[in-house]
Amino acid sequence: MHVDHHDLYTDFPEMKDAIDVLRKSNPYFARSMGAYSRLTGKVEDLEEHDMPVADFTLEDMKKQRVKLKDELYHFLLAFRSGQQHR
Repeated sequence: MHVDHHDLYTDFPEMKDAIDVLRKSNPYFARSMGAYSRLTGKVEDLEEHDMPVADFTLEDMKKQRVKLKDELYHFLLAFRSGQQHR
């Protein structure tokens, strides 16, 4: 099965610099990014290897991933907004 990869650098290439800065300077962002990456890896592994898992389990994992991604994206937007007002 073909699986799309969902790392932040792929999904937000225009924010690569902001991702790098926040990952190094903001512990909360770094932990959240790590959690997002681990969860994404689990979801992609389950999908790629067509592993048996309850549909609601996979859907719950995907919902958690979307929530984390949304939070990280808003962090990135706030950071870029703050950078532009300097």
